[in-house]
Amino acid sequence: MNLLIPAQAILAGMFMLSVLMKFGRTKSMLQHWNDYRYPLWFMYVIASLELCGALGLILAFWIPAVLKIAAAVLAILMIGAIHAHLFRAKHRPVMAINALLMLSLSAFLLFG
Repeated sequence: MNLLIPAQAILAGMFMLSVLMKFGRTKSMLQHWNDYRYPLWFMYVIASLELCGALGLILAFWIPAVLKIAAAVLAILMIGAIHAHLFRAKHRPVMAINALLMLSLSAFLLFG
């Protein structure tokens, strides 16, 4: 069974949720952003990049060449997210598990 398609769909869904939380300014997302000590406008930049990546994953169902680009963008964002959790906010490592999972799925799509 080809696991790329389910991974692609799951990752697109996870990023769409993240985008909605950022653009929706949920309390938890605002708290995290405050913990990261990044300016609030940067949250919208990241949300926009995540949206582009998620839309790229969806578009890749019809145009497969887009998959690697979208996966690479999302992998880079998740490396940044892990850094933000562990080093900027000094969160407990468990807080970076979601970002690590999303990085893993992105890497699977990129190299799988």
